[in-house]
Amino acid sequence: MNGTSLTSDFKNWVKQGNSVTILIIINIVVFLLFAISGFISAAGATSVGDFLYNNLSLHTLPSILIRKPWGVITTAFTHIGVWHILGNMLIFFFFGNLFRTEVGNKRVVPLYLLSGFLCSCVLILFYNLIPGMRGIDSTGIGASGAVMCFVVAAATLMPNLEISIFFVVNVRIKWVAAVLVLIDLVSLPHGNFGGHVAHLAGAAFGYLYIRQLQQGRDLVAPISGFFDRVSGLFSKKEPASTRKFKPKKSPLRVVRNNEPSHASRLDQLLDKINEKGYNSLTTEEKTWLRKYSDEK
Repeated sequence: MNGTSLTSDFKNWVKQGNSVTILIIINIVVFLLFAISGFISAAGATSVGDFLYNNLSLHTLPSILIRKPWGVITTAFTHIGVWHILGNMLIFFFFGNLFRTEVGNKRVVPLYLLSGFLCSCVLILFYNLIPGMRGIDSTGIGASGAVMCFVVAAATLMPNLEISIFFVVNVRIKWVAAVLVLIDLVSLPHGNFGGHVAHLAGAAFGYLYIRQLQQGRDLVAPISGFFDRVSGLFSKKEPASTRKFKPKKSPLRVVRNNEPSHASRLDQLLDKINEKGYNSLTTEEKTWLRKYSDEK
């Protein structure tokens, strides 16, 4: 026994401030609401699950969409089947954290929301512009469009990074992303049309986002700025005379008793990587970090 409880482990997990973790928790909570509604429906209140679905899913019929516009966002947090949420969240956990490590924690939530929103818009356009689909109220749920955005974004950032498939063979993630996109392309005529369109839209935006970011244009910067302003309204500000700089605690902590100055700088660099990604380090900081690692 290590003296820790499941509750304390969960709290520590959340306190790390990992945006990927927070988004996964939100998805799980919504999924559990649907699961609970299933038990309630079995007891006779059959309208609970239908109410949740009708108000959280995306409606493509304009007359319904205009009454429930929030569906363009809430659909990316809504799952019903166990395998549906398990598959999406496992893929998002892996590729979302690769993205987060490379470009920073603060871009995760804005990109998730924006990619989910854009996938919804593409679906609405398809179902209202393509002949034979007009007038149909198609509903959609799931984070797969946003998840595909992170898959392709991570593959565009670090295409030659190798991952182990079932602990048997190592494959570069650019080929993993390419296979997933190809599967959606060939599956378009064979059912779940809306789902495959959303996947492809998310994949396209993931690629576009990284290419624009590499050219110095951050497409989610307005959303990130809005979140910063909102959080600033609720943060407690200390008087200027007593305010002191305190580096944010990193979930990774290294302590070297014989070299306090090195430990302090390492903590600050780890904080910076956690918040903004490894590429935010200067050349001098990267060199210092590599030299420190070699010494260890």
